[in-house]
Amino acid sequence: MGETTMKLYNSITLNGAYLDGPQLVDYCKNELASKKTPDWLVDIYRFLLEWTNDSEEIKAHTSGSTGEPKLILLKKKHMIASAIKTNSFLNLSKEKSALLCLSANYIAGKMMIVRALVSGFNLITIQPSGNPLENLNHSIDFTAMVPLQVSNCIGEVLKGEKVKQIIIGGGAISKTLVAKLRNSQTVCYETYGMTETVSHVAIKKVGDEVFEAMPGVAFSLDDRNCLVIEANDIADSVIVTNDIVNLISDQKFIWLGRFDNIINTGGIKVVPEEIEAKLTNRIPGQFYISSIPDVKLGEKLVLVVEENNVINDISQIKALISHLSNYEQPKQVCIVQKFPLTETDKIKRADLKQLIKL
Repeated sequence: MGETTMKLYNSITLNGAYLDGPQLVDYCKNELASKKTPDWLVDIYRFLLEWTNDSEEIKAHTSGSTGEPKLILLKKKHMIASAIKTNSFLNLSKEKSALLCLSANYIAGKMMIVRALVSGFNLITIQPSGNPLENLNHSIDFTAMVPLQVSNCIGEVLKGEKVKQIIIGGGAISKTLVAKLRNSQTVCYETYGMTETVSHVAIKKVGDEVFEAMPGVAFSLDDRNCLVIEANDIADSVIVTNDIVNLISDQKFIWLGRFDNIINTGGIKVVPEEIEAKLTNRIPGQFYISSIPDVKLGEKLVLVVEENNVINDISQIKALISHLSNYEQPKQVCIVQKFPLTETDKIKRADLKQLIKL
């Protein structure tokens, strides 16, 4: 596979400059040798050198949202297969352009580069930031962002003048953001995937409820009602996830939450993500549902906010949560100085729970 990759997918158009074969390798080596090259570009050049070497695999790290980030090995042939699917779905051809505004240390950034290698589109690189469209002075066809980035540049996204299509991943999109994007001139998609599936295996338009499988992907459930993924062209074996879903067919599902986040309160198992979704348009600012030990209930549901949130007392939210069933209602407000997030802005729920127990 290493030789095939070198022959077929060893060229890239980077910021308007076409780099082919040995020229690409030399360019990356020269940039890495320069002490002036910033770290975010170093990550890109290191990945390109790893891509063009003779190994059939790429090193990658999981996001760390459910524990310590883990080093895993991804096969280049699987990454190519995934890139081909996305390029075809979004009609990304050689004549198009895309923006890389995510770190090349993680799968979302790596796959943006692979899509450029496979399709030949012009890949524009910028330093990853919270507002990637702020200083962009020209229109692009496509980019990938996390929800926080989309939220921060919502004005530009709604106008649709700077970017035509965005895939959004790395975490659930709040109902507040979904509502804002309904009238967006930029076509926005929400994706489902993970490092192990070399980017997304399902996609839906923002605002739709149902995720639909990418070509060659099939879904089923295990005995926990968690999603099982079968996709021979992007994984050597079946992938069993910890994502609780409502499976509609082997091609469609509705995501509900994470099995490892389930809270047992008074013998009732609740999924915090489901409660958060019901409260999104009612509670101001960012918040999360977690739990603390309780003598009677075992675990007591709490609403966690940062200290600058206007909500800081349970009496303030009683009217806002009255539509929830009794076992879904948080019994206390817990305040933290800052939410513990991964580098890709996912909440670390285990770390959050430890914070509120201090």
